[in-house]
Amino acid sequence: MKLLEDKEGQVYQENVTKFGIPEEYVRKAFAEETLLEAATTGNPTFYLALENRCKILGFAQAIQRDAETAELDRIVVFPEHTRKGIGTQLLKRVLEDQERKGTKTVVVNAGKEETHARKFYEKNGFEVVRQAIVEAPWGKITLATYQLRLRSV
Repeated sequence: MKLLEDKEGQVYQENVTKFGIPEEYVRKAFAEETLLEAATTGNPTFYLALENRCKILGFAQAIQRDAETAELDRIVVFPEHTRKGIGTQLLKRVLEDQERKGTKTVVVNAGKEETHARKFYEKNGFEVVRQAIVEAPWGKITLATYQLRLRSV
């Protein structure tokens, strides 16, 4: 939440202002009870990038959708640690873990305007399988769904 309180900061500018997300939605979406619910709904698995086993540099969350499909719900690397390969390491860990679990396909969604995220997924082998206009709480957005087929275990 501290990163989102700084309205001039990188996190707020790139994730709220850029997409015109109302402040009341951000407050609700990142409220402790909302995050706790997200952490316990849909069989999620969290992956942490740690420095010296105590400082969180970033995290990823995957949700098992069915026996063969997992959704990469988010990868977050805190601004002071970006461009150091941490996101790539988190993604690699997620994919290795999902492959070990027998997951055959990993899917992820990215907004049309999220060019950095889209390039990241494409660079790592994900392919666009669908684009759709969806209704978000702050208006219509174009969402791209990517997928990556995993090797058989």
